[in-house]
Amino acid sequence: MLNIVKAVDVNKFFGDFQALKNVNLEIPHGEVLCIIGPSGSGKSTLLRCINQLEKVDAGGLWVDDEILGFRTDGHKLVELSDVQIAKQRLKTGMVFQRFNLFAHMTVLENIIEGPSQVLRQPVEDCRELAMELLKRVGLEAKANAYPIELSGGQQQRVAIARALAMRPKLMLFDEPTSALDPELVGEVLSVMRDLAKSGMTMIVVTHELGFAREVANRVVFMDAGQIIETGAPEDVLMNPRNPRTQDFIAAVLN
Repeated sequence: MLNIVKAVDVNKFFGDFQALKNVNLEIPHGEVLCIIGPSGSGKSTLLRCINQLEKVDAGGLWVDDEILGFRTDGHKLVELSDVQIAKQRLKTGMVFQRFNLFAHMTVLENIIEGPSQVLRQPVEDCRELAMELLKRVGLEAKANAYPIELSGGQQQRVAIARALAMRPKLMLFDEPTSALDPELVGEVLSVMRDLAKSGMTMIVVTHELGFAREVANRVVFMDAGQIIETGAPEDVLMNPRNPRTQDFIAAVLN
């Protein structure tokens, strides 16, 4: 199976702090990969590098067989312009902890904005797609509501629909339920569960170990900027080999 994401010896620094240390990872098309680990372990930084919100300092990242941030010119790599990077980024949808919806736009307008303004698709086509996506996330009746009128769970479901409207090949989720009240978590995870069943390639940074165990094809445990352990959910979550993974799982479950 072909890989849609490949990371080779990826390193990232913020000043003197090394956030990612020689990260190597391959993700095939259609895989759901859950990344777990303590705060500050590099999970979100890795996602932000894949979406080119951060630049790697060493190593390389590929999405859909295209090296991120560069183009090849003979045997040389030439850095891309911001416009070219934005075009590369269209292959990837990202959902953040905070919903980042446009407060002055309705739900429908939030979803239409990207495909109509960035992809230059006809507004009526965008509207039809937006309504299909709202139905998919269970919010068809909220099309004309404003974000302030929605619960946190509803706003996050709109954010997922908005990302899907750009027809990405890969979806990144950065702790999408961590800012939600506990009773709202389930509705967002349900949408993500259905998305996984549809065959979408997903990388999910999460503390929801039950979701990871149920939905993920593979789980990665990160600590101090490194991948410590990777494997099937039943192995990493139920029978971890590395002592650091064991300590983390025990702390979360207790």
